Amino acid sequence: MNLAIFDLDNTLLAGDSDYLWGQFLVEQGIVDGPSYEARNRQFYDQYKAGTLDIYEFCAFSMGPLTQHEPAQLYAWREQFVREKIEPIVAKGTPALLERHRAQGDRLLIMTATNRFITEPIAALLGIEDLIATDPEMKDGRYTGHVAGIPNFQDGKVKRLELWRAQQAAQYAHTYFYSDSRNDLPLLLKADTAIAVDADDVLLAEAAKRGWPSISLRNESSAAI
Repeated sequence: MNLAIFDLDNTLLAGDSDYLWGQFLVEQGIVDGPSYEARNRQFYDQYKAGTLDIYEFCAFSMGPLTQHEPAQLYAWREQFVREKIEPIVAKGTPALLERHRAQGDRLLIMTATNRFITEPIAALLGIEDLIATDPEMKDGRYTGHVAGIPNFQDGKVKRLELWRAQQAAQYAHTYFYSDSRNDLPLLLKADTAIAVDADDVLLAEAAKRGWPSISLRNESSAAI
């Protein structure tokens, strides 16, 4: 069996769910609009530049989770997925996922975005296996802290190693699809690395290393 690993934001999605969640909170009046929106944009720009401090960002992004009961958060999340995520599933994503399923591959999403946001998105895409940055919960409430290793940059390599050690199956070949320079540590570990709608740094690295470069923004994209 082979393992097909997918980044989520700007890869399977034609947008960034973390950033959009922040925008949703602003639009719904759940957080202070101007200041929260400005910081959300600042962190997103840092992410794209490869300079993000993941712990600083998680403290910001998980902060609102501490201020409300989980039942209310889950209701907002359901609305968020319906309104903000369903419309941005990349056009080529369903066909790509189906090709890997048809090959008998196991599908896994690996994302830096926290599990609170991404768990229902993985379900929407029909992917059971998800490794994400995990928000800590105590006594049934979110604490605003990260549980374990953030699933970001080198952390993705560590988290994948831990996950694979817990699996009964052995994987003969690993694919990894990503758009971001932040995923170079894991792309370099994959048997087949595929750049998807890549940023400039990843696009240049893919060209240098002979990695395939594809787009999922249309329905004619193909699995490798």
